[in-house]
Amino acid sequence: MILGIGVEAEVFLYAVLTGISVLSVYKALSCFRHILPHSSLAEGVEDLLFWLGASVYIFRQMYETTYGSIRWFFVLGVLFGAGGGIGLLKLAAKVLRLRKRHS
Repeated sequence: MILGIGVEAEVFLYAVLTGISVLSVYKALSCFRHILPHSSLAEGVEDLLFWLGASVYIFRQMYETTYGSIRWFFVLGVLFGAGGGIGLLKLAAKVLRLRKRHS
């Protein structure tokens, strides 16, 4: 099935949001680990459960937005969303450090 450019842009946006969502949940898991330290085994189990859940979520989003066919721009959008989210987090941390330094 050939999608129009408008539909492809919408699917790409959903993919970016999917990447940001997965990154956000992983960062929340990382914060939880800093608050409550775990053993290596517990962290391994958490990572396994996270990646299983993330895989199911990404697959479901891809299936629903691309009508069951794999579109590489969806995969690229997920990576772009996660990478952009990491960039925004680094920028926010830098801004907060500068504000703290000048206070």
